[in-house]
Amino acid sequence: MTLKPNAIDPHTLATDLQAGKRAALARAITLVESKKADHRHMAHQLIQAVLPSTGKALRVGITGVPGVGKSTTIDTLGSNLTAAGHKVAVLAVDPSSTRTGGSILGDKTRMARLATDRNAYIRPSPSAGTLGGVAAKTRETMLLCEAAGFDVILVETVGIGQSETTVADMVDFFLVLMLPGAGDELQGIKKGVLEIADMIAVNKADGDGALRARSAASDYRAALHILAPKSPNWTPPVITVSGLANEGLDKLWQQVELYGDRMRASGEWQEKRSRQQVAWMWDMLQQRMMDALRTNKTTAGRLKTLEDSVRNGTTAVSLAVDELSGLMGLKE
Repeated sequence: MTLKPNAIDPHTLATDLQAGKRAALARAITLVESKKADHRHMAHQLIQAVLPSTGKALRVGITGVPGVGKSTTIDTLGSNLTAAGHKVAVLAVDPSSTRTGGSILGDKTRMARLATDRNAYIRPSPSAGTLGGVAAKTRETMLLCEAAGFDVILVETVGIGQSETTVADMVDFFLVLMLPGAGDELQGIKKGVLEIADMIAVNKADGDGALRARSAASDYRAALHILAPKSPNWTPPVITVSGLANEGLDKLWQQVELYGDRMRASGEWQEKRSRQQVAWMWDMLQQRMMDALRTNKTTAGRLKTLEDSVRNGTTAVSLAVDELSGLMGLKE
């Protein structure tokens, strides 16, 4: 979708968005993803206008290695939720998009039911930029979906590298999907993923995989037992599910809601959200400063020279940083 600046009124767009008009949501997301300076200014006005209508959704991050069945599970879980009266938005944070130009949700047929569900909305991540930039747009898209009346936001990550912690830092609840048959997989799993998980669900626990899934769940419980929980009010449960057979997903969602109830009662819910907002501000500020460093006429030319001299060892890193900071008007 292309946008003409003179055809955009952020306040009218905000009104249409809050009225639940899907076309307005699509235009609003396109606006916040635009890299044009005039669009960015209007996007800021739009976000500010809808801010009072945001923050009411339950934000759930979902990760897992490729092949674990994320898309199938999200499609089934999302369909269960819309059938129960919820409005579900599925967003993606995809670090691979920075390399290939594609996105993990580019093919919506992978979520066939949600793709045609009027109470669901699927949006892939922007197809270019750093992971930090993709995440920033995902956060803004999340706010727009909330303003449009979606009360459940599912944020999917491809499940490799930095994307996991990035998503965990923007959601209320972080779900890690695992494959049955822990064994060797348990040996290779990153401790960091277990530390940020609010729940582990062993998927594909149907048919011949049921026994292996239960065994894997037992191993994951033992692994979690030796880790200190993130919250004194919550011990991450380990359950078995089948996204394909729609088994265990009701129990999964009950745990998500139970988590929300406990966190709200303890005050941790709002504290976490406030912390995330401040962290987001600093992330955006750092990104903006890096962009200015690379595009500023005064620093851009010198930057390449200093990079080369640092690379070949003729200039100390600290000296290069001091010079660039001085060029940008920053003093130690």
